[in-house]
Amino acid sequence: MGLNWVEIGTASMVLFAVIDIIGSIPLIIELRGKVGHLQTEKASIVSLFIMIAFLFLGESILSVIGIDVNSFAIAGSFILFFMALEMILGIKLYKDDIPETASIVPLAFPIIAGAGSMTSILSLRAEFASINIVIAIVLNMILVYAVLKLTTKIEKLLGKGGIAIIRKVFGIILLAIAVKLFRSNIGLLS
Repeated sequence: MGLNWVEIGTASMVLFAVIDIIGSIPLIIELRGKVGHLQTEKASIVSLFIMIAFLFLGESILSVIGIDVNSFAIAGSFILFFMALEMILGIKLYKDDIPETASIVPLAFPIIAGAGSMTSILSLRAEFASINIVIAIVLNMILVYAVLKLTTKIEKLLGKGGIAIIRKVFGIILLAIAVKLFRSNIGLLS
């Protein structure tokens, strides 16, 4: 099982849709506003490490602590659900007393390398060669890094009104992803 460009392309598109870094721009801008500065390199590298580690160790880690993949996905759906509520309703549920950690929590985990992407990685692993998934993860992290670096320019381009509209729209999309993740896994619990 070597390099397969179709597998790389498919895995990259799946991860791109699940990570949804474009849809996370309003969250990233809000985080940057709260803490002043995000360490984009650190967030990208930590996300890369989390996803690759989960590719190889995820099922083992979950089974050691007695959690099946479906339960993990449902827990992730709740996180996405609450993040979507924050975006749609303009409420603050996430509170961090140590702002220096915003590059890791919640940016690297769970916004970038969240339950949705981890569950997707486990699903991809059942179908594709690991090397192709690793390449897809790396490609997505390069894109994530570029978007993180450009959020200030994107914010200036769109303005506060544009950001507010995007935030609401992507909040609804994130809510739909949370519901789908919940619905597709709740019936699989044993």
